Order: sequence, then structure tokens, then C-alpha cells
Amino acid sequence: MKILNIIVFLFISGNIFSQIGGTTSFSSLNQSYSARANALGGSFISVKDADVNLGILNPSLLNDQMHKQIGFSQQIQTGGVNSGMLCTVRNLAKYNGFGSLSLRYVDYGKMKETLGNGTVIGDFNPSDFILSAGYGRKIKERLSIGLQASLLYSQYSSYYSFGFGVDFAATYENKEKQTLVTLVVKNVGSQFKGFISNSNSILPTEIQMAFSHKLAHAPFRFSYLAHHLNSWDISYQTPNNTGKIDPLTGDSIKVIRANALQKIGHHFTPQIEFLVSKNLHFRMAFDYHRREEYKLTNRPAMAGFSFGIGMYFKRFSLDYGLKIYSAAGFLNGITLTTNSANWKKAVN
Repeated sequence: MKILNIIVFLFISGNIFSQIGGTTSFSSLNQSYSARANALGGSFISVKDADVNLGILNPSLLNDQMHKQIGFSQQIQTGGVNSGMLCTVRNLAKYNGFGSLSLRYVDYGKMKETLGNGTVIGDFNPSDFILSAGYGRKIKERLSIGLQASLLYSQYSSYYSFGFGVDFAATYENKEKQTLVTLVVKNVGSQFKGFISNSNSILPTEIQMAFSHKLAHAPFRFSYLAHHLNSWDISYQTPNNTGKIDPLTGDSIKVIRANALQKIGHHFTPQIEFLVSKNLHFRMAFDYHRREEYKLTNRPAMAGFSFGIGMYFKRFSLDYGLKIYSAAGFLNGITLTTNSANWKKAVN
């Protein structure tokens, strides 16, 4: 009952936890560190299998298949920005659940450090780090819950910041019907040491829900992610979209805003996995919100789409994901996952 009350409070507190650019800290929490998640839009939280990387995105997905799994991910973006994650999961039989440990980072590349007048005084490498520990367990045959706590650190030249955040999650899974429904409340917390004194701000809190279903007689799994549910209007408005007068014609410039249907569309990401065989999976997703935020006006191209592939071998799996922001930028990611127990058997 206490968990339900917390969830209800977060839903009705949209103005407090709205994801609005520039008003929250540690935006690196919104990065997608898993190649499989990248291939499926950036956030994939609705499948409970052996993929240890999904247990970091949604701690209620932690399960026995992930025991002793180790995942390493590396993502490369336009402009020299790269990010990565190292994670593992263990069966905590003594505590009737599963524990996860992960380290995520973002390296923003080398930048020039200047004075206020533009004089270059050197170089610096800004970076973010997220150290997380999670716990998940079944509380009923089809219902599991999870919790993850994260210690956050950012270093930008001589400025640094610390923060703390918590994720809450719950998942309902019907294995017979191959259906799963999940809820995740991400990044509840704030800075406790800002870059400058008295500048602490909250984290980019977000509520997500997702539904996944594997067709019984066809190799397809469909998933639908609903994101940023704690804020109704997440559509982007350009600063010039203010209804000013055109200086050449004297006509008023029409203010263009998203209608109700478009605002709803901004919250949903359809995702599909084509399970060709046990060893080969293809993936694709479309994020309308990302397309509207990043597309080039005269050349939208494939903005908002993402694609990927998963290959599963005897002792390891390899995932690749491509997330397209616009014709001018994209993200490539690769994830290697293995089980330490398999290599011990091979050595013996």
C-alpha cells in the first residue's frame, strides 16, 4: 500500500517532477547505455530474460537467468562523446532476491577552457559517473519488485558535483501468455553538492510504463513504451514561436503548437524484436518525441528511428544498436555479455 501511495503521488506531482530541459541535474541519467536498448528506442524495460543490462534499466526484471552475467557496453556519438557501462548480477539466496552492481560513465571529450573574455587557458575533459546497486525479488508468482540506488558524480574542469538517486520498479509477467507489464519510477533524488554553492537541483525524474507480448505462433515480440508520464506536454516549442509580427509583410506569425493527439504521441515508443532464431534477433523502434525534437526542418530523414541486431553464441552474446537523432547525428552502441560460470567450466 505504501508503494502504491508513492506512485500515485508521483503521478499527480507532474509540475514538481516534470522533465524540462535546463531545470534538472545529471542529464547523463537519461543516456541509453545498452546496445539492445538503443536499438529499441533508447529505453527498453519490458522483457525478463538473461540480459543483465536490462536489469539496470529496470531492477524488477532481475532474475535467476542473470546470475553471474557480466555486461560491458560502449556507445559512440557524434562529436566525440562516448559512454559506457559495466554491470553484473548475483543471486542473493540469503535475501530471497537478486542484486545488481553497475558503473556507467559519459566522457564528453576534450574541450577548451577559456576566461570570460575568450582567452584559452588550457584543455579539460568533462565527465559523469553513475555507480548503482540494485535489488529485485518476486513477491508473488507473477509479480516482482525492484529498487536501485545510485551515487552520481560529475567533474567539469575544476567544478564538481555529487548527487543521489533512487529507482523504483514493479513488473507483472504471465509466462503462459508471454505477456509482461511493468512500471518504473526513475531518478528520484537530487544533487547534494552542486557545482557552485546553494545551486542544488533535482534529478530528471521520469515515470515509465511498458507492455510486451510475444506472439505464440510467429517470431515477433511487440513492446510499447510510455515515457515521461509525469509531464503532460513534453513537446518542444521554439523560442521564436511567439506570434510576433512579420517585419516584411506586417502579418502576424501564427503560433504553432502540438495538438492533443501529438502530445499523446510524444509519450509512446513502439518497439519490435524479430526473433529469427535462438541465436539471431533483429530489432527496430520509432520514437516520435525524439524525431520532433531533433529532426532537421528541411531534411527529417530517419530521425527518431533506431535499429539493431543481437547475436547469441555459446559463451557470450553480442548486441549492436543504432539510434538516429537526425541527418546530422546518431549513436552507435555495442554490448558484450557473458557468464563468468561458463568460462570457469571451459577452463576446468
